[in-house]
Amino acid sequence: MLSINIKAKRKSTNMAYTAIAKNAITLSLFVGLMACQAATEPSPPSPPINEMKIAHLSTEDASSFEAIRSTFADRNPGYDMAYHKDQKTLPKAEAPWVVFIQEGGGTATINGENSSKFSVGDILMLQEGDQVETDSLFSALVFTVPEIAPDNIPAFVRPDWDMNITDTPGGCATETNAYRRILLTWLDKVGPYSFHAINAHRVRIMDSFSHYHPVEGGFDEFYLVQMVLPDAKILTSSQVDLIENPAKIAQGQAQGLIQSTPLQVGDLVYLPRGTMHRGVGGVLAQVITVPGFVPGSEIGVDHHLKKINDLLSLKGEEALPFNQAASTTAVIK
Repeated sequence: MLSINIKAKRKSTNMAYTAIAKNAITLSLFVGLMACQAATEPSPPSPPINEMKIAHLSTEDASSFEAIRSTFADRNPGYDMAYHKDQKTLPKAEAPWVVFIQEGGGTATINGENSSKFSVGDILMLQEGDQVETDSLFSALVFTVPEIAPDNIPAFVRPDWDMNITDTPGGCATETNAYRRILLTWLDKVGPYSFHAINAHRVRIMDSFSHYHPVEGGFDEFYLVQMVLPDAKILTSSQVDLIENPAKIAQGQAQGLIQSTPLQVGDLVYLPRGTMHRGVGGVLAQVITVPGFVPGSEIGVDHHLKKINDLLSLKGEEALPFNQAASTTAVIK
């Protein structure tokens, strides 16, 4: 009996080991199958690299600003940006800085010597080691740039007070009475202060043409919004490749091609290379570009938008918005 019991126990134990082994194999196959399925399932689509981003600086929208800053810095080696709110001093510049005054005004002094009045819309051009102190609170958007500005550019660039800076209609404001003051330009013939590392003009946009800047050879652009009318907004699209091929757009695809974003004072709008954009409704903005307004890199698409409407018979609210004056032919500036 003892021998039989031992055999029975051995048989029972072997059966248990066999069951455990089978369960282990089954579990291993299940885990492997799940891993395989996880590997083959598509991951969520990444946002387009040319997607517009916006931060509300007046409300201390830190996370949105950081999203803009990190994307911009990654795509533009040697550049960076920061926003300093309600300050009377700036840290000592660690590199060449271009400072855009967004709020406040008074008197500013650089290194305890060079003093000037300043107000919203002005630029301070700082060299490495410079430090700014003011007699009143201000807020400013600061760009780190990889080049030192030429000697002929003053430390204080004041579009409403510098007699060398006058209204120059064109670009996003072509009307003859346009307010468009070019502070930093790519070409000497366009304005008095030429600098290729960064360009800026302060402009009131009522109805600009729809355009984009090429990914290769173009530039990133910012709207730093300083005044608005009630209907101010920016129209954008990340689908330029589709807009430029109207015949490939099927009925129903046009809806969603263009996004409309209302603007308010304090908005910082980031328009990466390749983003179609058009300002309308009355917005006064410091338009900033990196590296600068490279000639031939403003590619109009209003003629394509008009053609899409014509091909799909889109009318009224269904029609894509476009600038009528820029829609009769291809526009490149």
